[in-house]
Amino acid sequence: MKDKPCSPASERNREPILAVLRDHLAACRSVLEIGSGTGQHAVHFARHLPQLTWQTSDRPEMLSGIRLWLAEAALPNTPPPLALDVNEAWPAAAFDAVFTANTLHIMSGDEVARLFAQLPAVMAPRALLVIYGPFKYGGRHTSHSNAMFDAALAAAAAHRAVRDFEAVDALARAAGLLLVEDRAMPANNRCLVWQLR
Repeated sequence: MKDKPCSPASERNREPILAVLRDHLAACRSVLEIGSGTGQHAVHFARHLPQLTWQTSDRPEMLSGIRLWLAEAALPNTPPPLALDVNEAWPAAAFDAVFTANTLHIMSGDEVARLFAQLPAVMAPRALLVIYGPFKYGGRHTSHSNAMFDAALAAAAAHRAVRDFEAVDALARAAGLLLVEDRAMPANNRCLVWQLR
């Protein structure tokens, strides 16, 4: 059997993120995860939040790895992953919450804008958006390690960058989302939570 893909970062950050999800998603029943990556987060969160149907998604080339994680876990609340590229058609469904981790700095700025523009179409009334990752504030990095990470991103691909919180929040507000929490996380990351008005 093919080896499952593994992200050490997902193993490290899953418990702090789970604490945020427990606080905010108790009343939710369905979550769309955008950019599920390996699928590790989905399995961990779906196992610990059994009231949620956790819908994974990612670009088509990522789905085989996600399927391996889902198949091994065999959880009743993880349907097959969806192919979702922010530049292409989105699923025709509405979710109580949307979650994404460590994706905005991988996308181009235009793709981040498309992501937020599309979100209202897949969010139920009063749905929540949870985003985990590094952010700049007032154009400044929150740590030397984040500045080094940003430089490494740009060196790998010119379109990649740690995003400015203010610019991301402006995109969220334009999509009808209101910030409800900005929580500091380990390793100089943040967990941002918005609600659809």
